[in-house]
Amino acid sequence: MTSEQVLRHDPRHLGLRRRLTVRAAVVVARLLAGQKPDRIRLVLRRLSRGARPASRAEAAAARRDTVTTSAFCSGPVGCLPRSIATVLLCRLAGTWPVWHAGVRRYPPFGAHAWVSVDGIPVDEPYPDDFHIPLLTVAVDDRPEPG
Repeated sequence: MTSEQVLRHDPRHLGLRRRLTVRAAVVVARLLAGQKPDRIRLVLRRLSRGARPASRAEAAAARRDTVTTSAFCSGPVGCLPRSIATVLLCRLAGTWPVWHAGVRRYPPFGAHAWVSVDGIPVDEPYPDDFHIPLLTVAVDDRPEPG
């Protein structure tokens, strides 16, 4: 049995420059999503250096632009590239929400990736404590060596 799922996928409200930027972030995110978890965390940790914490509005706008531009990222299995594209778009603006990858707290088992601001997931359809983060990349405030 199949069921249809209607997804909001209409990037026409975005300007051409923003659409191209989002598409580039999605391409990079999809490539990075195919890497091992430690590699993903390493790359995101390096990218987060020097950023300031993202506001809820900034993170929500980046997530919204991602899901309206990419049908794959707006789908049920697109959480990893969606979350990576969201942090990449925020980083281009000089900010960084907290990136997480984890598992469901309650059975059945399921993996998920998301972004949060002030400990609260951004625009996720689940309760705040529904997932247990296993990997987290927050703003790295340490100065670069050398």
